[in-house]
Amino acid sequence: MKIESVDFFYLAMPEITTEADGSQDALLVRVTAGGHSGWGECEASPLVSIAGFVCPMSHGVCRPVGASVLGRTIESPADIARIAAEVEYNSMDLLQAAHTFSGVEMALWDLLGKVRGEPVWKLLGYSASHKKTPYASQLFGDEPHETYQGAVKARKDGFRAVKFGWGPIGRGRVESDEEHFRAAREGLGPDGILLVDVGQVWGEDVGAAAARLAALEATGAVWLEEPFHASALEAYGALARRSGKVKIAGGEGAHNVSMARHLIEYGGVGFIQIDCGRIGGIGPAKKVADYAAARNVTFVNHTFTSHLALSASLQPYAGLADHTICEFPFAPKPVAQEFTAKALQRDGNGEIAAPDAPGLGVEIDPEGVRKYLLDVEIKVSGRTLYVTPELI
Repeated sequence: MKIESVDFFYLAMPEITTEADGSQDALLVRVTAGGHSGWGECEASPLVSIAGFVCPMSHGVCRPVGASVLGRTIESPADIARIAAEVEYNSMDLLQAAHTFSGVEMALWDLLGKVRGEPVWKLLGYSASHKKTPYASQLFGDEPHETYQGAVKARKDGFRAVKFGWGPIGRGRVESDEEHFRAAREGLGPDGILLVDVGQVWGEDVGAAAARLAALEATGAVWLEEPFHASALEAYGALARRSGKVKIAGGEGAHNVSMARHLIEYGGVGFIQIDCGRIGGIGPAKKVADYAAARNVTFVNHTFTSHLALSASLQPYAGLADHTICEFPFAPKPVAQEFTAKALQRDGNGEIAAPDAPGLGVEIDPEGVRKYLLDVEIKVSGRTLYVTPELI
């Protein structure tokens, strides 16, 4: 089969706010080859990602991603890896390339799985898809009582684990943050798994992060996520050495395998969190999962958007029975909920697993896509480089 087309669909809520919620828009990718199609999702600015696929060549290693994808053969996982290597080399000076190709790569796995009648996790070499404990990923409230209410609701909805992120944490007094941590624990109950994400709020300030460790440990937080900039390895390592029971987590900002490995080796993270929509897709995430497992570091997916992205993010570690925590889109915006036809369902124990269905096992709802679809046209000197394609 030859890759015949790669189509992008830019979806968005009617109003985009400054809320730290990546589910307000989406960039779906459809790849067709040999009469078959697969779907993926980029986790990045949609318009910039589309431009990364179609932009005119700047020079030999600043080519559009499409130049390394269209017309290529897709018959096996090895072909996906070969295309990925070509993109990495030919677009090395195009910094959006990894984000753009991530959605394309997911769609290639989805297509190949459908052709072979096998789930992606089986194509990756796993013999089983083990169940994971999903955590409800949500934002801290503006006030502690709102954080408490969010935790209570998550438990009522059957989640044993909850992650609170961003909000006011790290922007004011240590005592204020402690009140939020206690509120989260109270609402979650003594046996719940509490996870905390601060969204890089401290830059490289190890002291500010360390000042919260005692409160985090007192409330039984399992991890402190992204205390620093994604590449602040020295700060990560210093905090990891000062922390006791609370492990440091990070990795969602990694857009290649080396960045993730460095966080493990030099940043001392205990949990490596990879977003398949940013790192280059499912294949690179699987490499990180293998690397982490060999070093007693726990692999965790990063997913805050749709169930298409959720399924893709589960594939790289589906076969790792001891890596059981997974991020679950707890309250995504309607656009992220409505473009998929069927969500991944939790079982009676509140657990989920990568689907057994061929490919990613998630179907696209055309009506849900049309509801939020934005028409886009990109022209240079009167030449049309991109126009929103027909959905069907």
